[in-house]
Amino acid sequence: MLGDFSANVIGILGSILIVSAYAYNVYAQDVNPFVYNGMNLIGALLLTVSLLVHFNLASLLLEIVWIAIAVGGLWKAYQGQTEQRP
Repeated sequence: MLGDFSANVIGILGSILIVSAYAYNVYAQDVNPFVYNGMNLIGALLLTVSLLVHFNLASLLLEIVWIAIAVGGLWKAYQGQTEQRP
């Protein structure tokens, strides 16, 4: 099981990834949906791991929704990429 310190470090890394993805979406000239949604997915998963140690139901529900949206975005990007192939 994770200790408090490890859970906090993992949660902070997840938060950094999610905020970095948002900044990337706002400031990049051309946003790669795989990078953007991938960063969001990994960040949300890391925060979920942290929440398993420091449980908070509202935050856990938010991360579950965040994961679902990121997976949906990755799926949409994958579908769009496969449609462009000859």
